[in-house]
Amino acid sequence: MPIISAPHEFNTEDLYVDLRALYGYPLHLKCEGFNFAGSIKLKAAASMIEAAERSGALTKGSTLVESSSGNLGVALSVIAAAKGYHFICVVDSRTNVATRKLIESLGSEVHTVTEPAEEGGFLAARLAYVRTLLAADPRVVWLNQHANPDNWRAHYRTTAPQIEKQFPDLEILFVGTGTTGTLMGCARYFKELPRPVTVVAVDSVGSVTFGGPAGPRMIPGLGTGVRPALLDTAFVDHVVHVPEADTVRACHALARGGFLFGGSTGTVVSGALRWLAEHRPGENGTAVAIAPDLGERYLDTVYQPDWVREVYGIEPTELPTGATQS
Repeated sequence: MPIISAPHEFNTEDLYVDLRALYGYPLHLKCEGFNFAGSIKLKAAASMIEAAERSGALTKGSTLVESSSGNLGVALSVIAAAKGYHFICVVDSRTNVATRKLIESLGSEVHTVTEPAEEGGFLAARLAYVRTLLAADPRVVWLNQHANPDNWRAHYRTTAPQIEKQFPDLEILFVGTGTTGTLMGCARYFKELPRPVTVVAVDSVGSVTFGGPAGPRMIPGLGTGVRPALLDTAFVDHVVHVPEADTVRACHALARGGFLFGGSTGTVVSGALRWLAEHRPGENGTAVAIAPDLGERYLDTVYQPDWVREVYGIEPTELPTGATQS
C-alpha cells in the first residue's frame, strides 16, 4: 500500500492497455495519467524543480514561471502547492478552460496570451511574456521546459527503464512530441541498449518541430511553433505527422471502447496505427505507445460535438460509433 506525504511521490508506472482487441494491432498503450497531476508531465516537473533546488537557483521566496499548453502547468502547480512556491503559468487561448481552472484551484496564477507572435505563433508569444517577467523581478525562476535537460532526464531515469522492464523484447516505441522531453529521454535510453529499438516520433500537422510548415493547431499538448532546443533527430528513426481531425477520431474511437484519453494520446494512437499499417501490416511484434494524459480536460473541446463541428467540420454522425481503427 503506497503511503505518501507529497503528491509528486506517487505515479502509476506499470499500467498498459492492450489495444489488439480494439484495433487488431499488437500495440500496448502505457498509461501515464494516473497521478495527482493527471499526466506524464509530473515527472518532468519534479525533475526540473529538484534540479533547480539542488543548484540553488530555486529557493524560498522564489517565484516559478513557465510557459505551458496545460499539462506541465498543472504538474508544476501541484508541486508548487506542496512546496510552498508561488507559480505563474503562462498559457494561451487554446488551453482548455478546465486546465486553467485547475491550475488556479491549486493556488497558482494563470496569465493567458491571446495573440500569437508573427514568428513562432502562440509559443513564441508565451515565451516573450516569460522573459518580461524575468526582466522585471530577480526572484522569478524560469525552468524552461523546452531547453532544460532535466526534462528528458526524468524519462531516461524512469519512463524508459520501466518500459524495458515490462517489455524486454520491445521492438517499436511510439512517443508524442511537444517539448520532446519524453521523446529524447526514452530515445537516448533505448539507443544505448545493445539490441535495436525503433523509435517513432508522433507529431501534429502544423508543428515545426521536425521542419514542417507551421499551421494552425487547436488541440494543446503536442506540436510546437518553435523548434525545441532539446530535440536531437539522430535518436529518432521515423516521424509521423497526424492531422488534428484524426486525433479527434482516435479519441472518440478509444472512448467507444470505454477509454477516455486526452488529445495527446489520441494523436499518438492515430500515428502509431498508421505507422504499423504502413510498415508492419499483418505482423505480430512488440510495440508500445506512450499515453501522456487522460480525457477529462478535453470534455469541452475534443469530446464536445459543437466544438468538433465548428473547428474541423466533423459531424457527430461521422465520428466512430465503435472502437475501430481511425
